[in-house]
Amino acid sequence: MPSQPTIARIWRGRTRPDVADSYEAYLKTDGIPPLEKTALGVQLFREDRAHESWFTTISYWPDLDSMTAFTRGEPTKVHHLDRDPEFLIELPEFIQIHRIVIDRQGLR
Repeated sequence: MPSQPTIARIWRGRTRPDVADSYEAYLKTDGIPPLEKTALGVQLFREDRAHESWFTTISYWPDLDSMTAFTRGEPTKVHHLDRDPEFLIELPEFIQIHRIVIDRQGLR
């Protein structure tokens, strides 16, 4: 298995501002740990706007096969967390899969 990621899997969802802190906490306890155990890396981003808060999760994978194994054979299908309907304004219907072309870390 390559040690460098070649695939990024990107998920985005949005909440109302009044539940954004609770959803962030939920993602940290229920959404991110399975990715930390399986993916090469994971990032969680949050963007607060006036009427909504956006969350973006990017996980990094050595290849499409390993990502497909994690998603149980359906790499583009969203696998919602149990409480997503409670928090999200709408349930996202898809994720994005990007091939990593340049991966430079530690840029100054």
